[in-house]
Amino acid sequence: MNKKSRGYVIKRGAIKFWRQKEIQLFALAGVVYLLIFSILPMFGIILAFKSYKITSGVAGIFTSEWVGLKYFKEFFSDYRFPELLRNTIAISTLKMIFAFPFPILLAVLISECKNKVFKRVVQTVSYLPNFISWVLVYGISSALLAQSSGVINEILVKLGIVSQGIPFLTDPDYFWGMAVVLSIWKSSGWWAIIFLAAIAGIDSTLYEAASIDGAGRLKRIWHITLPGIKGSIVTVLILSIGSFLGGGMVGSNFEQSFLMGNTVNNATSEIIQTYAFKMGMAQGRFSYATAVDLIQSMISIILVIISNFVAKKISGEGLF
Repeated sequence: MNKKSRGYVIKRGAIKFWRQKEIQLFALAGVVYLLIFSILPMFGIILAFKSYKITSGVAGIFTSEWVGLKYFKEFFSDYRFPELLRNTIAISTLKMIFAFPFPILLAVLISECKNKVFKRVVQTVSYLPNFISWVLVYGISSALLAQSSGVINEILVKLGIVSQGIPFLTDPDYFWGMAVVLSIWKSSGWWAIIFLAAIAGIDSTLYEAASIDGAGRLKRIWHITLPGIKGSIVTVLILSIGSFLGGGMVGSNFEQSFLMGNTVNNATSEIIQTYAFKMGMAQGRFSYATAVDLIQSMISIILVIISNFVAKKISGEGLF
């Protein structure tokens, strides 16, 4: 390409950019956001390999003593490591098993509803909890599930079902189930929107042809609806597996465990994320906390790669 042609291409690109300036500004804002909050903080990863103290300031990130894998070894040898790993995997697995299919089921049920008013009401009511913070969810659950003054326990006692209130919020045996139920309630409606959009994109003539051939509603769902949204299901599944240790598609394990965990149910509520947070913020061991979080991030990346590979082999669908 000669100099004249290059100048023409640059001029044409500049004109096109100027015509799209509003859209380009929106895109630029997203790039700046990612740069500030996602790219630049990546330099802090080196803290996991250094003996950093907060008194060293920003310069200490680069000047602190290099200790290699010291903090990784310390975490793996910590007496609480098996318990933390068990709780993290157990909560995430339960959410994956029970919470992942729920938005798909909800989307299918909403799409099959013929009453448009009822359909809109259900859809609105189901996704509104997504906009409620976990702090408010904790307040609501405390009002409902508190052992002595909770609404549910008062009803159970008055009906004679139990003689005294059930310790939903303090008994370690109830924490995992409570975490899963609250996550389903909070996030399922929001994720159902993705599957509803995918269902709306399915060719309606397929349903008409199936009805003419005598296929009932369940057969149409099984042979048309579910295969039609397979791509969306696989994509969401891979993303969920990638954030598996953090709670997947139905909410943050950290926020739940941090807010609803206490000294009584600590045996089942303490997870790797809350442990790292307490080590970093409460005890000032920033290097150790960084190492713990880095381990979790590395596992998540590996899970994404494996799940994408398996999904491609089984269904032919994947992220990359």
